[in-house]
Amino acid sequence: MKRAQKLAFLGMAFLLISGMVFAGGQKSGGAAGGVTLEFMHAQSTEPGLSIFGDSTNRFMADNPGVKVNLNVLANDSYKQKLAVAMASRQLPDIYFSWSGGPMYEYAKSGNIADLTSYMNAGNYKAKFLDAAIAQATWQNKIWGVPIQNVSVCTVFYNKEIFARYNIKVPATLPELEAACDTLLRNGVKPFSLANKTQWTGSMFFMFLATRQGGTEPFIKAVDGSGSFEDPAFIYAGTKIQEWVKKGYFNEGFNGLDEDSGQSRMLLYNGDAAMHIMGSWFNSSALTESPEFYKKMGIFKFPTIPGGKGNPNTVIGTVGDNFYHVSGTCKNPDWAFKMITYLTDDIAVKKRLDGGNIPPLKDVKLEDPILAELFAQVQAAPDMQLWYDQSLSPEVAEVHKTTSQEIFGLTLTPEEAAKRLEAAQQEYRRNN
Repeated sequence: MKRAQKLAFLGMAFLLISGMVFAGGQKSGGAAGGVTLEFMHAQSTEPGLSIFGDSTNRFMADNPGVKVNLNVLANDSYKQKLAVAMASRQLPDIYFSWSGGPMYEYAKSGNIADLTSYMNAGNYKAKFLDAAIAQATWQNKIWGVPIQNVSVCTVFYNKEIFARYNIKVPATLPELEAACDTLLRNGVKPFSLANKTQWTGSMFFMFLATRQGGTEPFIKAVDGSGSFEDPAFIYAGTKIQEWVKKGYFNEGFNGLDEDSGQSRMLLYNGDAAMHIMGSWFNSSALTESPEFYKKMGIFKFPTIPGGKGNPNTVIGTVGDNFYHVSGTCKNPDWAFKMITYLTDDIAVKKRLDGGNIPPLKDVKLEDPILAELFAQVQAAPDMQLWYDQSLSPEVAEVHKTTSQEIFGLTLTPEEAAKRLEAAQQEYRRNN
């Protein structure tokens, strides 16, 4: 049995067992007009859960002939369900991706619809940041609507702990390491990390590689003019293992789950002083621990003396979640209209109140941390998209796995680089 056939067979079996076979927008009763939309997303915690629920309810109230079934999943469960749905071609009408390599694959396979005409109608796309539209575009067509957040990676820290031990915000890597050593001497873990899901540790790897070598090594490794065995990637892996051996991370980090908040609790409780995470953490902290939020500050990942990277380069995405209409959707007009309710004035206000930065041109940021995050984006000469979103899905999995093994000290940086380079070469040969 060929690989594609195996994936399809396993995908259908999984869907039948779990009861998650999507209607693909076909008439399935319930709505007066017979139109039912299946909508899958991963905003499983507040405030996103309420925002998406409210937008959906308002859409159905305004359009009584249409019923929307929400399927809400945690982040990593969403990724697993989506992979199965893709393999079986049993897709929800509305779902999201994180742009980059996976979105291109979905477009090539016909699993998402071309939204260019919808986005151009009434110049709807003009309300979004240009960089967000650029990330939603492939081969001069717009495939997704940037909805959730201007999501960049930064360092969140406990200002009270820093003040207690006379630690200044570090501007260079040696200063960061000195701060970590001071924290350790005083019984505080420098970083909180839950790396079971792998993408969390990847953030450390990306920052170190980008500050050391700039964005060029990654670009060249992807297009074949360079290699993932570039010294910048070896440096990143080596520095991570040095930090692991020094005890900069909490115990058992490779077995802890980010979705359940295990790393965040360490920060809220004062057991750890820093957390490298996407800017959505601002919303999580505001909702989950208002007391910690009062002590929270942010700073850019420090520069590396002698490194080639620009100190203002940011890592992340302008949009975070890009919502798609399935290529199999029978009612794309209604599906797109549903998506617009996620960016109307009511939804935008709720996102701002919840600590997010909608990827729109005309937003006013009163929260000082949000304003500082947005300033980091505005000062950035370029942006490095998350590695696992830039790479093809197959190669991204190799990156995440090898990154986790680097943290676990079970793979040397050189071995990890060789494995990732081999995966990228195989992808280029087959595509």
